[in-house]
Amino acid sequence: MHSPLRERGEAQRERKRKMVGSSDFVSVDMETLSLGGKEFPIKTSLGCISVSVYGDQDKPALITYPDLALNHISCFQGLFFCPEACSLLLHNFCIYHISPPGHELGAATSSPDDPVLTVDDLADQIAEILNYFGLGAVMCMGVTAGAYILTLFAMKYRQRVLGLILISPLCQAPSWTEWLCNKVICNLLYYYGMCGVVKEFLLKRYFSKEARGSAQVPESDIVQLLDERQSLNVSRFLEALNGRPDISEGLRKLHCRSLIFVGENSPFHSEALHMTSKLDRRYSALVEVQACGSMVTEEQPRAMLIPMEYFLMGYGMYKPPKLSVSPRSPLSPLCISAELLSPESMGLKLKPIKTRIHVDV
Repeated sequence: MHSPLRERGEAQRERKRKMVGSSDFVSVDMETLSLGGKEFPIKTSLGCISVSVYGDQDKPALITYPDLALNHISCFQGLFFCPEACSLLLHNFCIYHISPPGHELGAATSSPDDPVLTVDDLADQIAEILNYFGLGAVMCMGVTAGAYILTLFAMKYRQRVLGLILISPLCQAPSWTEWLCNKVICNLLYYYGMCGVVKEFLLKRYFSKEARGSAQVPESDIVQLLDERQSLNVSRFLEALNGRPDISEGLRKLHCRSLIFVGENSPFHSEALHMTSKLDRRYSALVEVQACGSMVTEEQPRAMLIPMEYFLMGYGMYKPPKLSVSPRSPLSPLCISAELLSPESMGLKLKPIKTRIHVDV
């Protein structure tokens, strides 16, 4: 059967082979942290956490935080192996990929006696990481669980966040259905490890039915990386997420610009719409990606390119060539028209994008 995920994975591997010897990249070996990143194990007051750094540390910082059971390789490789997006981001930023505790490559299993960190603890860890690297205000990019952690960080440390790029984000407390499901998954992880039921649950969380609808999906990079996760570490992160509070009412106080992507078929689609309704309309924009699940970074990374370009224009970080009049940022008071984020402008034919951009006249 045809497999979009397998096809995408083969294309990424081919691009990585072509990158060998490129002056822009030191290494493309996935097992040794591809793209020439350097890994820093950082001891915080709340435990050790791994950060992989890519690019020139004299540039502004972009920090990333992945979704449940993922790290930067499994959550952001699709975006960073998209040449245009990679060029855009590495040209403007030094990338700091934060792995949730125990989610880095080769992580050891947490001790059962270790305390379970809360989402507030995870947000506070980020502040300590910024202090370690001597960073001031940073740009943030997170996927689902990671988007929640970064949003909470932005609410607690407002002066340290320039902007938020959130993919299928969360902002409400878990419903009873989600809470119960997460409890079941935690028990399965504890007793059976990363079993088939857990992997199926995670794949539904990440990808659309179209992307999952093939017998070849288990051979994809994502599933192979899930097999390497320590089940107790994943369970602890899930427990923290299951205890997350509702932060909806605090969102209006966020005055940093926010760009939200959500897949039309994401199980968190309504959550992203709710979050957008709570954010200040002057500083936020929503891009809905059709025929896509939660992980837009992996399933349709090219859909993120044009919105990110216009988003960065608001910070003076991107200037398109050969334009007599520079378009305004989609998040400035005089917003660009929705046509600038049309499917055609993004180069998408079969899987178009619809945008919902709030404008104050």
